[in-house]
Amino acid sequence: MDSECGSSVDCRTTPRGLGSINSAHTELYEPAEKKCISDVRRTFCLFVTFDLLFVTLLWIIELNVNGGIQNRLNEEVLKYDYHASFFDIFLLAVFRFASLILAYAVCKLRHWWAIAVTTAICTGFLIVKVILSKLLSQGGPFGYLLPIVSFVLAWIETWLLDFKVLPQEADDENRYLSVLDAAERAPLMRHPGPMSDGQFYSPPESLADSDDELLDDSKHDPEKPVI
Repeated sequence: MDSECGSSVDCRTTPRGLGSINSAHTELYEPAEKKCISDVRRTFCLFVTFDLLFVTLLWIIELNVNGGIQNRLNEEVLKYDYHASFFDIFLLAVFRFASLILAYAVCKLRHWWAIAVTTAICTGFLIVKVILSKLLSQGGPFGYLLPIVSFVLAWIETWLLDFKVLPQEADDENRYLSVLDAAERAPLMRHPGPMSDGQFYSPPESLADSDDELLDDSKHDPEKPVI
């Protein structure tokens, strides 16, 4: 009887053990805090900043090489000439930086239309600049370098956003929603509801039934003493 009662107590405590195991497993599905800005988007914003700084550095070097910064600033900024100035390429880099940071860092857009507009404007402007400009005929290396660098950087930004940032963020969003859904179902796993003892063990036979069986056996077998 003691062993049977002990086994019944163990069986009754088993659901609690299972509940603790389930709770330990469901803690793995707790969703982490969602980042304000994703890592891949932050990398994109850093590259856009690099674009502006690199074009600015090349333009400053061009000013210093071709006669001094102050003299060249007067010629390219105050006496701006579309055919013989790099100041518009610098402004194009500023426009690209301001538009992309506003769209994808401040407003956090998840569409490619903003960078499509900036890339189309930059590409068209640079193609016309190269066709009509007199900078290529001057023979200086910056007549080729600044337009090419600006063109390449603009298209690298487009590729980075369209093939890296947006797909990666879509995958992260789907993964976050799946973890959140699993976390919402976790309380149902932790509290499955009351369970009857009959589901885990068979009740022992009563003492009255065993005494009746002994009496019946003694009636059929007179030589067997009755206890």
